[in-house]
Amino acid sequence: MSFAKIYTRGLLGLHAPLIEVEVHVSAGLPSLTIVGLAEAAVRESKDRVRSAIINSGFQFPTKRLTINLAPADLPKDGSRLDLPIALGILIATGQIPDTAIDQFEFMGELALDGHLRPVTGTLTIAMACQQAQHRLMLPTANADEAAQLPDIEVFAASHLKQVCEHFTETQKIKVTETCQSISPQGYKFDLADVKGQVRPRRALEIAAAGGHSILFRGPPGTGKTLLASRLASILPPLNHQENLAVASIYSIANLQHHFGQRPFRAPHHTASAIALVGGGSHPKPGEITLAHLGVLFLDELPEFDRKVLEVLRQPLEAREIVISRASRQITFPANFQLIAAMNPCPCGYAFNQDSRCQCSSEVIKRYQNRISGPLLDRIDLHIDVPPLKAHELQNDAVTENSTVVRERVLQAYHFQINRQGATNQNLSPQQLESYARLDQASQKMLAMAQQRLNLSARAYHRILRVARSIADLAQCSDINSAHLSEALSYRQQES
Repeated sequence: MSFAKIYTRGLLGLHAPLIEVEVHVSAGLPSLTIVGLAEAAVRESKDRVRSAIINSGFQFPTKRLTINLAPADLPKDGSRLDLPIALGILIATGQIPDTAIDQFEFMGELALDGHLRPVTGTLTIAMACQQAQHRLMLPTANADEAAQLPDIEVFAASHLKQVCEHFTETQKIKVTETCQSISPQGYKFDLADVKGQVRPRRALEIAAAGGHSILFRGPPGTGKTLLASRLASILPPLNHQENLAVASIYSIANLQHHFGQRPFRAPHHTASAIALVGGGSHPKPGEITLAHLGVLFLDELPEFDRKVLEVLRQPLEAREIVISRASRQITFPANFQLIAAMNPCPCGYAFNQDSRCQCSSEVIKRYQNRISGPLLDRIDLHIDVPPLKAHELQNDAVTENSTVVRERVLQAYHFQINRQGATNQNLSPQQLESYARLDQASQKMLAMAQQRLNLSARAYHRILRVARSIADLAQCSDINSAHLSEALSYRQQES
């Protein structure tokens, strides 16, 4: 046989399109040509494959080899094509049979001695393979990641020779057992670490219950970062599909992720716009995608470049980011919860007329204007975090921990899901009319507030969503004036 076809997968954003590796052996001067829009790492595979085949006890053909990677218009990158290329050559030269080879997909990087090295994007590829009802052969180091999926046969190998022995039936590889359940790891931060700050803690609970964004403002050392880092610990747990979605993103990005935990990303204020939203010649997920179904924390918000902050405006509304290139568009999910912290002025002490602040009113205004109105309009809760007194810091009274607060958040969360099938933050204006109705007195209060605070239509709807979350925490089916009044108090800073 002088022709072979092997199936594998590429990576395009969070999708794994099927790639057919076609190998043809013909008479002529010895050569190996790879066609099909192969990037540098794929073109270099010819040398790895040659050495791996020879060191595994097989013969590398002294003929003309043509390898086509179809579809030809799809860019191929990475070293995961090493294994399918090597197997295609061995089948095309008759050194191993092609029995049941079309039922498999292959991925893996080859070392020069034939050992298989792990590759990125395993979970995304395994999910696509599962949908295609194919079996998956991959390096042993990637097996546990792929085995998180049910209804897929995963075969793990550590050497090219081991893969070949499976198809020559010399020594079969056993199917890797599917991980039925992975116990989620606990969060290392707890809300019990926060002393005092009753109002910011309350705002954090409301944000967790409804999926709202939040901005903490206050002088240095008041606990803004401490509060923000505890948000993930009181959020509702991810279900299995959400866990897989998060794990798939981190697999693509080649980053470590604790299965079962909501992501918490805190980029430095020197981060670029591309680092935040993703991109590159081969678009990769940015911080907002890495924070998908979790928390994106922006500390020292005014210190970020204004152009960088402006890229957040569209993802905060659309819950996704579309990266456009000349040849294609790639969509990354970005359903994150934004939490930000800032000082009131450059020195940090312009709070309640603190005598330590030497900043002029113009300097303070210029500092606060680094954050645009449209971005602030998209943040639901604006909370002042005042300095703590000595007696509050010395208070030994036990405060509520994350477990206790999470129970209340979970009750409110299930209340929302059972009523409307989504969190309050994701309610459309039409759904708000059904699920966030106000009585006449509350309507009048909100109309007066809109006029006095000069609220936009977006801010109007966000106040309704926050009021709905406050009512859900109180297990009330209707929003009353107390719920609306509390929601409005979180917008007073914009007056």
